[in-house]
Amino acid sequence: MELMKERVESPALASASVVLLRDGAQGLEVFLQKRHGLSDVLGGAYVFPGGKVDPEDADWALRTDRTPAELQAALAEPELEPEAAAALFVAAIREAFEEAGILFADVSPEQARADWEALRRGPRFGELLEGRGLRLAASSLLPWSRWVTPTLPSISRKRFDTRFFLATVPEGQVASHDTHEATESLWLPPKDALRQYWDGGIELAPPQIMGLAHLARHASVASTFAAARARTPPCIRPQPFDVDGVRTLCYPGDPWHSSPEQLLPGPTRLHYRNRRFEPDGGLAVLLGE
Repeated sequence: MELMKERVESPALASASVVLLRDGAQGLEVFLQKRHGLSDVLGGAYVFPGGKVDPEDADWALRTDRTPAELQAALAEPELEPEAAAALFVAAIREAFEEAGILFADVSPEQARADWEALRRGPRFGELLEGRGLRLAASSLLPWSRWVTPTLPSISRKRFDTRFFLATVPEGQVASHDTHEATESLWLPPKDALRQYWDGGIELAPPQIMGLAHLARHASVASTFAAARARTPPCIRPQPFDVDGVRTLCYPGDPWHSSPEQLLPGPTRLHYRNRRFEPDGGLAVLLGE
């Protein structure tokens, strides 16, 4: 993963990402996809399904199982228009369907799989579902955090304003990858994903590193959901510094960050060393050990 050294002054694009969780034999597991190596955003890295908000997402703002006002309240962003909040939920649902084949709507598992196969042959999300009276299950998504890319992005030439949501796979559906935007997918305990990253088996971007470090503190879906419901989704604005030729990303609570309150468990800074981002204290700090 190459380090970006140029500033990007363009506005951060509204985006949404879904962190799919399940309880496995070893405890909590998270779904990760490997981005296509030629992708212009995090090519080759393992990520949570997600992407930017499309204009058509607003068309479905009134076709979810919760009102736009309720979705705005769930995000705890009073400055955000209710319709814009609803579009973020719709974008998360659409991206989970397009990229992982998971449809949060009142459909059978068989219909969801058939719809995904149809989607991969050409029609857009809205075109495929239009006229069927479907309600998108926005209530299945639990707001978790918000990440805003700084103007010195470090790993991308684009900036994103991303809301991350927690969710479980609807009964009977199976998460996969589309072979286009993502070439591989897998379920892993968060600690195993971090260990594989540390050993060089997979690449991770800083939001995924920090997100997995957060998940590594939980043993089950119930524990993770309870923690998310007990607080307002934090807004994370990393602040980058270049010191002695080393890029350091600082997060709220770090002595170098402008916000003194720590909003995430785990490290408060990551350094770009050995062609990857790593914290002071190494892997043990990420694992919470």
